[in-house]
Amino acid sequence: MENLVANQDETKDLCEVTIIHDDVVAEASKIQLNEDTAVKMASFYQALGDPTRLRIVHTLIHAEMCVCDLAAVLEMTQSSISHQLRYLRNLALIKRRKVGRMVYYSIDDEHVLTLFETGLAHISHK
Repeated sequence: MENLVANQDETKDLCEVTIIHDDVVAEASKIQLNEDTAVKMASFYQALGDPTRLRIVHTLIHAEMCVCDLAAVLEMTQSSISHQLRYLRNLALIKRRKVGRMVYYSIDDEHVLTLFETGLAHISHK
């Protein structure tokens, strides 16, 4: 019985007839993302798909911080934070600044802030 219900749900999203709207398909084909761009965007969004990385980004939106400070705020090990910072930095979501023996991290640019705030607004919206 469960399979029957699942199949009915799946068919709700299908057209009952097959008609290709050539004009719509032609226009949509012109603006398709190329594979390289799609892969880069997927990696970018995947970086924000991890709760720890989101917490790091949220913290860095409010202040530039070193690994020690981030570890204290998030109650995690410096090693765990450092691993996540490297991941975020490799995707250009955050940047680092070295002062003597200290390394400070911050959001790379306003795009990251905008995306974070948009996502937060979306999930908070009812």
